[in-house]
Amino acid sequence: MNHRDKIVKQLDLTGYIEQFEGFLARPKPLFMEGDRSLHFRFIKVLETVEFKAPPKVKNLDDCWMRLSKQGVLGLDEIFEAVKIVRYFQYLKNLKIENELGTWLAEIRVPEPIIEIERMFDEKGNLQDSVDERLASLKVAIKQNREAIRQTLSRMLNSSKIGPYLVDRQIHYVNDEEALLVRGGFNHVMKASIIGRTTAGFFYVIPESIGKLKDKEAGIASKLEELYYEIAKKISLTMASWLKFWRFIDKAYDRFDHYQARMQMARFSDLSFVLPNSSDVIKLVDFAHPALSHPKPVTIDFSKNVLMITGVNAGGKTMLLKSILASAWLAKYLLPMKCDAKATKIGSFKQIEAIIEDPQNVKNDISTFAGRMRQFSQLFSQNGVLVGVDEIELGTDSDEAASLFKVMIEELIRRKIKIVITTHHKRLAAMMAGDERVELVAAVYDEKNQVPTYTFLQGIIGKSYAFETAERYGVPKNIVQKARVEYGEDKERLNELIERSSTLEKELRQKREELEQEIEALEKEKGRFKELNDSMERELLAKKRELEAIYNEATKQAREALKQKDERAIHRKLNEAHKTVKKAKIETPKRLESFAVGDKVKYRKNRGVIIALKAKEATIEVDGMKLRVPLSELKRSGNPPKPVKKKQVQVTLERSRATAGVKLDLHGLRSEEAIERLDKFLSDALLAGFDEVLVYHGIGTGKLAYAVRTFLKEHPSVKEFQDAPQHMGGFGATIVKL
Repeated sequence: MNHRDKIVKQLDLTGYIEQFEGFLARPKPLFMEGDRSLHFRFIKVLETVEFKAPPKVKNLDDCWMRLSKQGVLGLDEIFEAVKIVRYFQYLKNLKIENELGTWLAEIRVPEPIIEIERMFDEKGNLQDSVDERLASLKVAIKQNREAIRQTLSRMLNSSKIGPYLVDRQIHYVNDEEALLVRGGFNHVMKASIIGRTTAGFFYVIPESIGKLKDKEAGIASKLEELYYEIAKKISLTMASWLKFWRFIDKAYDRFDHYQARMQMARFSDLSFVLPNSSDVIKLVDFAHPALSHPKPVTIDFSKNVLMITGVNAGGKTMLLKSILASAWLAKYLLPMKCDAKATKIGSFKQIEAIIEDPQNVKNDISTFAGRMRQFSQLFSQNGVLVGVDEIELGTDSDEAASLFKVMIEELIRRKIKIVITTHHKRLAAMMAGDERVELVAAVYDEKNQVPTYTFLQGIIGKSYAFETAERYGVPKNIVQKARVEYGEDKERLNELIERSSTLEKELRQKREELEQEIEALEKEKGRFKELNDSMERELLAKKRELEAIYNEATKQAREALKQKDERAIHRKLNEAHKTVKKAKIETPKRLESFAVGDKVKYRKNRGVIIALKAKEATIEVDGMKLRVPLSELKRSGNPPKPVKKKQVQVTLERSRATAGVKLDLHGLRSEEAIERLDKFLSDALLAGFDEVLVYHGIGTGKLAYAVRTFLKEHPSVKEFQDAPQHMGGFGATIVKL
């Protein structure tokens, strides 16, 4: 069993995969080569398109190999390739837009291939127009079969043969038309016996029918020779275009991947989650595909280890399988039942499940030894997501707790993310103080004495062994004796372990909050120090400016004293007075204290502060980021205006020029659009904008192509990318300056 089949079986995904494979046009590996983000976008585009499913097609790798060696394909094999070409022609005629439509448009079928496609009808038969001999041979076969039918009909109605006929029907024996006759038939006709009934009757082929059959066989032989001749000619043409055939065959599989996933999602109301570059898993309302009426799972697995404890039969193993299954489905871009907007799933090189009992009598290996072998294989890996069910299986739980604690810490160091279930509290208690470990407990309904199949993060759960025994019919007196045997001291000890882990969790949380507050204060302290240094520099510059003005005024006053003419003296003194007037002492503007997250108003726009410097802030306005002076910010009690679906031109005044954060190019010719875009970017740069939004629409793609070509060459453009869906999607581009 290969790794894929093994993990599918371990995570109870066999039925899901069988259902998915039913949507594929032909069997293939689940993994899609290439850019996963691009595949994700193609699938999302396909969700908006109505199209017919691709036809079932055989694997053609052997055909391409034979063509490369100048082999001849059968007409049925050629038609399999023709079905691929026809389907792509159908898709191209749908005029799909966006990136998927561009990809399809780039697949251009050569004229010789189109000619081959035209040779076949919808059922895969050669058109009679392919070769004039084809039509004449088909007519000859048809006429010969009509002759056989008429000859048999005459014999059935012949008064001479009639007495020897058992019935007046044409019988088919080994695909041969025959008559059922009595003994002595040879007196009235010559025929070959091909069978006999239990009643002693004979199945015979009259000699005249046999001659007609031989004639038909000769015609059929000529037809087969002609078919081979045509197939050889077609194969020769196909061999000269072998690179294209291999390309379109691979493209067919690629589209098949997309459509099967989309059809699966549409059929079962599932969603897609694109894995991000982190190792964080946050599931919101995830439902495992194997469960018919699942209770949705919401879990935050941001840390390195998730340890699941608590009641037996409370769903611990299914939670483990759900986490691993979600990561595995996301890895292969397979749809799942969840809140796709809120769910976040990271990327993992490999997903491993240590679930079943590894004991093997044949190989003389114990349960614990098997577990050690499984764990030893993990130490040579990294970037792996591992699920371990009942981690202390097969040995003393106290010894295992110490051993597994050290091994888990080493696996964390190797960037391995682990989900663990356990019935024992010792390991959970030992790991509770580690900030890299998240505890989760299966919740038990003590009043009704049943598991709830829900989970609570941050605590160690009870096993409820005695309650479970009672629920499943163990006599109460036996359970009571067991409680006494277990002892009240151990019960209290377990409660203390659970309580201590909770307190330690709370203490760690408070410490983290204090550290965050200290960090924020340090940042604020640094910002004020930077502000103080800046004001000192401004004060020094102002002082030097005043000194220069003073010196100039003094110089002019001295020159006035040297003048003998009274009017010249007054003129020089007036000039000195004007010079002194330039020395304005302005009271420095008091900068209001702001914090990240504050709602502010900048000129006519309202937004939220997302970053702060000494005299500058970065704010977010309608999804766009602006860098603005703190002196121009005012507090705003009103929330930021929600982003409207309709396009709104927002402009900000700066000096005498006008710069906008959005530009709409819809309906413009490429030349006019580029001219406006150039001016728009210049204004944005003068205004100090970090980021702007350009609407160009989708349409034929020419305008989008012209815009992105210009942006690539613009010296002040750092990068650009497609806008999020709520800001225009593929029809808009975010430009960072």
